[in-house]
Parts: sequence; structure tokens; C-alpha cells
Amino acid sequence: MSKPKPKIKKEVVLMPKQDPKERIHNFNEVALGYTEEQVVAEAERCLQCAKAPCVEGCPVEVDIPAFVQLVRDGKFAEAMRKVKEKNSLPAICGRVCPQEAQCQANCTMGKVGDPISIGRLERFLADWEREHGYEIPQKSASTGGRVAIVGAGPAGLTAAADLVKLGHEVVAFEALHKPGGVLIYGIPEFRLPKKIVEAEAEYVSKLGVTMKMNAMIGKLYTVDELLERFDAVFIGTGAGLPRFMRIPGENLCGIYSANEFLIRVNLMKAYDFPRFDTPVIVGEKVAVIGGGNTAMDSTRCALRLGAKEVKIVYRRSRQEMPTRAEEVENAEEEGVVFEFLTNPTRFIGNERGWVKAMECIRMRLGEPDASGRRRPIPIEGSEFTTDVDTVIMAIGRTPNPIVQQTTDGLEATKWGTVVVDEDGRTSIEGVYAGGDIVTGQATVISAMGAGKKAAKAIHQYITKKRTLAGS
Repeated sequence: MSKPKPKIKKEVVLMPKQDPKERIHNFNEVALGYTEEQVVAEAERCLQCAKAPCVEGCPVEVDIPAFVQLVRDGKFAEAMRKVKEKNSLPAICGRVCPQEAQCQANCTMGKVGDPISIGRLERFLADWEREHGYEIPQKSASTGGRVAIVGAGPAGLTAAADLVKLGHEVVAFEALHKPGGVLIYGIPEFRLPKKIVEAEAEYVSKLGVTMKMNAMIGKLYTVDELLERFDAVFIGTGAGLPRFMRIPGENLCGIYSANEFLIRVNLMKAYDFPRFDTPVIVGEKVAVIGGGNTAMDSTRCALRLGAKEVKIVYRRSRQEMPTRAEEVENAEEEGVVFEFLTNPTRFIGNERGWVKAMECIRMRLGEPDASGRRRPIPIEGSEFTTDVDTVIMAIGRTPNPIVQQTTDGLEATKWGTVVVDEDGRTSIEGVYAGGDIVTGQATVISAMGAGKKAAKAIHQYITKKRTLAGS
């Protein structure tokens, strides 16, 4: 008599997290991670599909069923090894990657219950490895090729790791004093602890990548000068310039770009003032303009810095918000107010030049625009005024133009993004690009995917170049 099939557990194993009433008073990580028992229980829910649609949704093509099966068997070291065959930054991806819109969106289990928490499994493995010691994979034999990586953010670190493992000499040039790019300056401690970013960057260094900090390409060296010393150059400088609405009063004191605000809080540790020397002024009534992850990060930072009332002002509806659902849920638990279908039209200052109010207009949704989301349309006569004493503009970022302006022949769009083909090749031979400098502000994992794809093309380019030179 055959044994009955085990019953499928439809409900996800919830990850423990800090209580909202406690976490709004600290910058400690909100999600606390799985225990060994919890991670195995969640892995046991996986159906181990033959076609593995989850892999199709992963920009870096991790063999998800294989590593999940190893987690189920309690073979954590082997599972981590399997992940790192494709992903050199798993502790970061496990925390900030929008899995619900990618691998987990394709999960077969999601058709009958909750999808498998792939990101949380990956996070557990990365944290487990950090506690038990890193395993450095053996590098391929040296190719003699040399590659310069411009920008040590998610795209640059991924490309660097892949290329050094293929046997190339890799040097990463980073304008800031620490590697990580947006991971270090843009994402708050409570969502991505800086010790995690530092550990992941250190792993890439241990693979053999040379890191040069405080090295701004376009000032220290040009791309053309790098090409004199390297076989290929990868540009992954991200999108670091803030966007503004260009409406009256936007230059009043008390109005920050999200970039400035988050850099002060994250990179310069304003949340620990006066132990660190960077102050940041946050009033009692804070409005954050925008609906993405940057807006959510700014909102939740403002709460932790003592604001009494924080609201998200977003011109579309909740359904169109590009932020992660998990972050909206966390923000709501913490007391953030959401003002949907609303857009500022001007800011009003007091006699000292500080913002004291903003005038807004209600919106309605029309047909989808180029973004694929329904276009917001102002409702005539719906203007109203609300009191604010701090405003954070989080409506997107564009690339810093310094590399484009100092590199003759590098094709760029009118928005400052670099034009590339499907493999990351730019208009200059031997120069590749990927991440936010190509797409504009996007996700960490999409930048990593671009870095991985470009690394493959760079390897092929250098191999062919050296073969022809030797023939």
C-alpha cells in the first residue's frame, strides 16, 4: 500500500521582526531573520518544480530549486555555495530585492497558497555563512586581461566579482570613501545594515578585486585614460542626482532632496548625532513626496528622527506605487499616513524662509502612460493647503553626468543615461555600462543582473582580443 502524499503547507513561515512601537525609536534592523528550524520549515514547502519558473524571474539566474532543496536537507554550506555560483551579494539581495515581483511572482506554490520566501531563505544562508566563515572559490587561471570597474555599487561589484573569478585582473574605482554605492548611502540601517554591505564588499575584495576609494572617474582619470591601462572598462556609476518638481517655493529651507536626507542619515550617521558630526533637522510634520522605495526609506527615517506626523504624498493610487509591498506594510505599522492621488503645486514659507505649508491638488487616473501605470490628471478646483515643516522630495534620481561629459564618443540620451546594446556595450569599443546609469533609477537586483550580463560580454571581448593578438 503506497504512503499518502504529505500535505502541502500553504501558509508562509513568517519571519520575526521588531515590534512597531519599539522599532520607530531605533535604527536596528526591522526583520530579525529565520531560525534554522524556521528556514527548513519554509524550504519544505517548495514543490521542486521540474521547469522551475522561479529561476526565470531571477535577474541573476540563481538555481533556486537546487539551493532550496539543500536548505531543506540542512546543508547550509552547500546551499550557499550553490547561490554564490550566480550571486556574489546574497545578504543584500535577501534583504532589498523585490522578490515578490520577480522569482516569487513565478513560484508555482503561489497558485495554491503563499509563494516560497526565496529571499528570506537566501538571507538566512548569507547570514549563516557570515557567522561561520566565508568560503572563497578557486579562481580560474589568469587570462592576462585587465578590467576597470567605474563605481562599486551593486552593478559594479557584481561585474567585478564575476570577472575576477574568470581569471581577469579587476580594479574597482569608487568615488566615495566606502564601496557599496546606493547600498551604503541610500538604504537605511534598519533595512540594510551597513555591516552587511561592508561584509559583502569585503568578500568581493577577497575574491581578488582591488578596490580604490575616493577615486572619481572623470576627475582622477578619464575613461580614455583607463582604456590605455585596461583591456575593458565597465561603467556602473548609478543615478545619484536628485530630481525636483520645479514648482514655486521648492528652494525654501526645510525642503530636502531624498538624496541629501538619506546620505546625511545613512552614510554620515546623522541618526547618531552628536556622536557623529552631521546634524539633520526634522520637524514635527513631515511630508515625503513620491511613492517608491526611496520615499518609503525617507519616511521611516523621519519617524525615527522624532517627527510626530509623517505622510507620503503620492500622485497615483496605492496600486501604482513602485515600492515593495513589504515596505508599505512596515510603514503602515509604524504609523505613516498615505495621501494618495495628491500632488504638490507650491510650497509656502514663513518670514525666515522656512517651509510652513504646501498647496496640493487632487488627482484622478487616466489611461496608462509610458511607465505602464495610469497617468495622473489634476482635478480642477480641488486645491487645498496643509501644514508642513519638513518636506523630502523623493521623485526619482538621474545619472551624474561627469563620466558622460568627460568621455568623447560615449552616446547618451537626453536624460543622461548611457546607451548600450543588450549585452551592455556602449558606443565605444571596450567600454560597457549597466545599472542605473543605463536605466535610470531602478532596483538593486536589476543593476546586478546588468553587471552580470556585461561581465560575460567583457570576458568574451577580452578572450577574442587576446586570441587575435596572439595569432
